[in-house]
Amino acid sequence: MRNTGTLKVAAPTDREVVLTPEGSKAGERSEGVGTETRRRHRILRGIGVVLAGLLAIVILSSVADFVLQNQIKGVAMDPVQKNVASKDGTIIAFEQTGTGPVVILVAAALADRGGTTRLAKHLAEHFTVINYDRRGRGKSTDTQPYAVGREVEDIEALIDASGGSAFVFGSSSGSVLALEAASKLGPKVKKLFMYEPPFIIDDSHPPMADDFIKQVTELVSAGRRNDAVKLFFAKGMGIPSIAVTLMRLLMPGWSKMAGMAHTLPYDLTILAGTQAGKPLPSKPWAATTAPTLVVVGSKSEAFFHNGARALVEILPNAQYRSLEGRDHSAILMAPKALAAAAEQFFKTEND
Repeated sequence: MRNTGTLKVAAPTDREVVLTPEGSKAGERSEGVGTETRRRHRILRGIGVVLAGLLAIVILSSVADFVLQNQIKGVAMDPVQKNVASKDGTIIAFEQTGTGPVVILVAAALADRGGTTRLAKHLAEHFTVINYDRRGRGKSTDTQPYAVGREVEDIEALIDASGGSAFVFGSSSGSVLALEAASKLGPKVKKLFMYEPPFIIDDSHPPMADDFIKQVTELVSAGRRNDAVKLFFAKGMGIPSIAVTLMRLLMPGWSKMAGMAHTLPYDLTILAGTQAGKPLPSKPWAATTAPTLVVVGSKSEAFFHNGARALVEILPNAQYRSLEGRDHSAILMAPKALAAAAEQFFKTEND
């Protein structure tokens, strides 16, 4: 298997495949490194990802209006704005773009449908894309108390309003929510594409503190939304404090993320029990029947790969794949590569 950066990925088994998108570099390899070196590389990579993300957001914000007024290979870019009522009455707002089989996009923490807009545009060349605001975000409403099951009902409402079955794509913590939906909704989820579920199952990454969700909740309850976001990036994602400071100062989308800080406990609830540095719990997902592809960027940290492989061993019909040359920022930085991988998986009859 090809490697990039300092990440060493084991050779693929019959459930592991390397995805090499057009234009990616091949043939780069490196040997394993010690724990301290990995830690330093993780910090440097974290800073690099943050700075790349900052650049991407600046560029995206400047060209967004242009993109929305144009086409990608002849597919109209003007999405249809729609709403659907979830089981508890929460109104879920979404954009529908393209034609063909339905794909529902599930966003990550601190993101609404804006974070997956470019991915939706590429997928709309081949699919009917449902790009929605998770409850409590964007134009969707919210209902308390929060429960993961209610977010699953949101996805079910979107599926029912779109023909009764759909492919589902989720990224980061959103991929774990998508997995919850696949495990609960049976044949309504035809296939599941998971990009980088942030599982911490061993010592390849420091485990999440047991009271982390409590810390974040207390900050949000006290109205300290900026501090909640800072804590999430620093302790939850392991981004160096200097990089977090730069994000707050320079990132145009920081205030938007702070506005969604009250939903951070939602994602941490979804991830409960999966970031403690212990083996994944098998019971919640072992009965998932949907064919599932768990994809991790080849440049992403080892813990992403380890968690993805562990999940594949639990699920009855799943594969792990490494996406060459990509990392956790691919939703923003490489949406075309992700769309190509998802298209290939969704269109394969017997994956």
